[in-house]
Amino acid sequence: MLVDDLATWLTGVLDDTEAWEAPTTPPAVDDAVATLVEAVRRAPSSAEARCVLVSAEVGLGVVPATRAGRLFRDELGALNAALAAVCDEVVLLVAGLPLRLKPTAG
Repeated sequence: MLVDDLATWLTGVLDDTEAWEAPTTPPAVDDAVATLVEAVRRAPSSAEARCVLVSAEVGLGVVPATRAGRLFRDELGALNAALAAVCDEVVLLVAGLPLRLKPTAG
């Protein structure tokens, strides 16, 4: 299964919860992230069945000037970290070159 991409999924969650205008991140955002992370954690992983998640990396650039930009950057960073914790392998692709952040065991 290929999920492309998590940034778009998160944008939908932030839209649905009206997080853009809220003074703090609504609890429903954390609930949606926790549900996704748990689903990925429970997904079977074998040579025949793999789940590949694609996400953007937004924390390596400048700090966004707007609250909405910072909200998105922070929430996507938290989502990426939570998913990386339950994934067997994590690869950062830079300039077309893979950097293995969490190599597959074995």
